[in-house]
Amino acid sequence: MAYNKDRSKQEVNAGSMADIAFLLLIFFLVTTQIATNKGLTMVLPPKRQPEDPIIKLHDRNIFKIQINTEDKILVENEILQDLDQIDDMVYAFVLNFGQPGAQKKGAYKMSDQETFQSLPAAMQAKVRTSYSDINSSDGPSEAVVSLKTDRGSSYEMFIKVFDKINEAYYTIYGERVGLTAEEYRKLNRNDPRQRFLYEQGKRGINKGISLAEPTKQGG
Repeated sequence: MAYNKDRSKQEVNAGSMADIAFLLLIFFLVTTQIATNKGLTMVLPPKRQPEDPIIKLHDRNIFKIQINTEDKILVENEILQDLDQIDDMVYAFVLNFGQPGAQKKGAYKMSDQETFQSLPAAMQAKVRTSYSDINSSDGPSEAVVSLKTDRGSSYEMFIKVFDKINEAYYTIYGERVGLTAEEYRKLNRNDPRQRFLYEQGKRGINKGISLAEPTKQGG
């Protein structure tokens, strides 16, 4: 049979390729998870009203931590070499009970004296033997941890120090209900039993963390 040189060449119909490419693009846009920086999960205090009273704290009730421009950590104006010491220092400061008062304060309407009595026996013994320094915090309701940065402080160092401060509080909360700090963190507040443990851990000891205004340069 003779070969027909004039026979038209076969071509692939590419008319629908644009539609397929568009569908693939839609598919990847729908299924791809884009990582976003969510920042810190924090509840900011309400805006202060002019009629709100100004509460002045005694210097002994403020535990000062500063991160300078070189990312060095200063605790009470002294350089701290070991970052891992911060949570132990904050723990001791919050649970000092140097001069516990009888005035009911905070969301739980408990005095520092009542808070101390609500602690497990082992924690009470630790306070009596290791803390109770009249030159340190009067009690948990008065204790404020002040974290201050300089303009040149890195975000990474701020997060590390902030995590250590929170770790101290979670250690206290967990110890009150027989849990580790990590176990306390993971409590499911939608579960009634776990929510009870969560609330029991915090009773009378709300987090007193103050993020001070950054300075232009540090020590």
